[in-house]
Amino acid sequence: MTQSIRIMIIDDSALFRGWLIQSLSADPRFEVVGFAVNAMDAQTKIPLLKPDLLTLDIEMPGMSGIEFLKQFLPRHPIPVILVSSLNLRVFEALEAGAVDFVRKPDAQSGLSREIFLSTLKSKLAMAAKANVHLPSAPEREKKEPLSSLRPLRKPASIPGGTPQSGGRNGSAPVIAIGASTGGTEAILEVVRRFPVNTPGVVVTQHMPAGFTSMYAERLNRLCAMEVREAKNGDHIQPGRILLAPGGMQMRVVPLGNSYSVSVLPGEKVNGHRPSVDVLFDSVAMHVRDRAIGVLLTGMGADGAAGLLRMRKNGAFTIGQDKNSCVVYGMPMEAWKIGAVCRQLPLNAIGQAVLGRLSLS
Repeated sequence: MTQSIRIMIIDDSALFRGWLIQSLSADPRFEVVGFAVNAMDAQTKIPLLKPDLLTLDIEMPGMSGIEFLKQFLPRHPIPVILVSSLNLRVFEALEAGAVDFVRKPDAQSGLSREIFLSTLKSKLAMAAKANVHLPSAPEREKKEPLSSLRPLRKPASIPGGTPQSGGRNGSAPVIAIGASTGGTEAILEVVRRFPVNTPGVVVTQHMPAGFTSMYAERLNRLCAMEVREAKNGDHIQPGRILLAPGGMQMRVVPLGNSYSVSVLPGEKVNGHRPSVDVLFDSVAMHVRDRAIGVLLTGMGADGAAGLLRMRKNGAFTIGQDKNSCVVYGMPMEAWKIGAVCRQLPLNAIGQAVLGRLSLS
C-alpha cells in the first residue's frame, strides 16, 4: 500500500484552514499531520511533525509567507504549495523556493471549492516528488545588468540553415517556450539572457487567468526584451515576448511575411488552457525549420508531442535536464519520444538558444 503524503497547513484563517483539513483528510492519499496559524508557529511545529510538504498562505500576521520561505527553506528544503488569493507577491514566493501555487476560492476568483480542491490535490501529489530549488544569492548578483546585454550583431539566420529572402521562409525565426510547475523562474532564467533585438518569443506557462498579466509585468521589468500578455492579433517581432493568457489558447498564425498570434477561448488540451501542445503544434505547422522550441520543467506530458512535431518539421529543440527541473515531467516525456535535439541544464539554455541563432 502506498504511504500517504504527510501535509502541514499554514494559514491564519480558522474557517478556511478547518475546511481544508477536513477536505484533504478525506482523501486516503493525504494525511494532515498538523497546522500552524502563522509563520512563527510553523517554524516551531515543522521539526516536530516532520511533514512531507506544506501548504502556505502568503499574507499572514507577523512574518509573511515570503519571509518564512526565505528563512526556513534553506535549513529545511520541504516542498511548498502556495494557497493564496490573487496577489503579485506569489511570484516573490516562487522565487524564494515555493514549488507551485493554487488560487484560493473566493468571490473575486469565481472558482468553485470543488475545482480548487481538485487542482490543489493534483499539485500536492506532484509536489511530494518535486526538487526544491533555492535561489543562490551569489549567482543572482553575478547576473549581467540589462544594459550590458549585447545587441545582436546582425539579423539572425534560420536555426538550421541560411537566410532566405521572400515569403515566410525569409522571415525572422520564432522562439517558442513551454513550461508548467517551476516554470515561472525557469522562463525568467532563460529569457533574461536575451538581448533587446532577439527574434520574437512566444511563451505558454500553465497559469490561471489573472496571474499571467502580473507575471508578464514582472518579466517585463526584469528582461531587456518587451514582455506582454498576448492579445489576439499581436505581431510576433524582434524584441518582443508574448505570454499566453490564462484561460485562453494561443497559436502562431501567418501574417504576410511574418507571424502574429491567435488568442481565443477553446477547449482544454491535455487538461490545460493555455496548452503548450497547442502553441508548439502551430509553430510546427507555420514556422517549421525557422523555429526553436524549448520545453522546461513541468508535470505531465503537455508539449512533448508538439515539440516532436516541431523537430520533425526542422526546428531545433531543447529540453531541460532532470537535475535542474523542479518536476522532470514534460521534458522527460519529450526526451523519451525523441523530440529533443539537446537536453541541457537550465542555466545553459538561454545561451544555447543565442548560439543557435549565431548571436554570440
